[in-house]
Amino acid sequence: MTQKEIAIIGGGPSGLMAAEQLSTTGHLVTVYEAMPTVARKFLLAGKSGLNITHSEDFDRFSTRFDAATPRLRNALEAFRPEDVRAWAAGLSTETFVGSSGRVFPVAMKASPLLRAWLKRLDARGVRILTRHRWAGFSDGAYLFETADGTQKAVRCDAALLALGGASWPRLGSDGQWVPWLRDKQISIADFRPANCGFDVDWSSFFRERYAGSPVKSVTARSSAGTFPGEFVITEHGIEGSLVYVHAAALRDALLAGEAAHLEVDLVPDRSLTRIERDLARQDPKTSLSTRLRKAAGIDGVKANLLRELASNADLNQPTRLATLIKALPVPVLRPRPIAEAISSAGGVSWDAIDDQYMLRACPGLFVAGEMIDWEAPTGGYLLTACFATGRAAARGIEAWIGR
Repeated sequence: MTQKEIAIIGGGPSGLMAAEQLSTTGHLVTVYEAMPTVARKFLLAGKSGLNITHSEDFDRFSTRFDAATPRLRNALEAFRPEDVRAWAAGLSTETFVGSSGRVFPVAMKASPLLRAWLKRLDARGVRILTRHRWAGFSDGAYLFETADGTQKAVRCDAALLALGGASWPRLGSDGQWVPWLRDKQISIADFRPANCGFDVDWSSFFRERYAGSPVKSVTARSSAGTFPGEFVITEHGIEGSLVYVHAAALRDALLAGEAAHLEVDLVPDRSLTRIERDLARQDPKTSLSTRLRKAAGIDGVKANLLRELASNADLNQPTRLATLIKALPVPVLRPRPIAEAISSAGGVSWDAIDDQYMLRACPGLFVAGEMIDWEAPTGGYLLTACFATGRAAARGIEAWIGR
């Protein structure tokens, strides 16, 4: 077999997984990473507990990617959540299922897994060149800017772009590659924030008093559905896991020019009928705080969220107040900037990619991970799909260079 040269451009989870898959082929595999170290976003995600995948039934798991589900399904089927756990175990990282169904390493960190992974790649002959920032195309070669300020032209038999989306640009995912691919007539959907917070027009008092306060044990509703959880009041608005699951629906409504709000049930364990009855029994001369505490068990940030968003007339009418307690609309103005988002939507359009993850307009050039136009909620779905598309693209490369 003639040894081929394969360039993996981007050292995040997708690129490293592709490198691992290709390391068994006998070809020369080199990973080019712009930052001083690889997988920086992966490490950041692991600081508070690396959510590596999810334990839910695969048929349900595979639907979490909305419009991209049909295109992603083959890659996901080839590297299911149980395969992710087995892969981690092979790197001496045991995992467990949390109460939410999310899967974490027992050590709750990304760094031990990454160290073992890099050790495996090194043992298999994969070269990793850091401080090599892709700078576009030049006469059939891939240009890289290096640490000493010079440019290096790399020619190879096949290449994979795994440069991430546009969230957390300080960690390397900055979307600077977009113009170079558009110059090749490759369709790219504009990037949009995903799994993000939203701005809300809080009063000065509420912002100063409650920024940083969690709103716990609630459910929230939007066109995405109804989900339990909690969120956090921020200086600018709202964020947190319960907001992220609704982020795409809220963002898309705002982009369509519509008003958008998150409808919050402040006491999901009590019925509207019960709350309305218990409010009606309260002495109207007592303070609102007392009535809310006695009739609905609401105080603190929840009580003041009601004060912030409801009119005085609503607060003093038991039927209307009960309705707001069960369905309080929190109006959102805009998503937070994409640089703050956990992930991004947009990227290389699916119609620009064949079933092997090769760019139709650039034979021999493949893409994987968040560069492609898909999104998913937090909960292990993002990372699993990055792994899966990296492996799928690597198999596409194997087929390509084997022709």
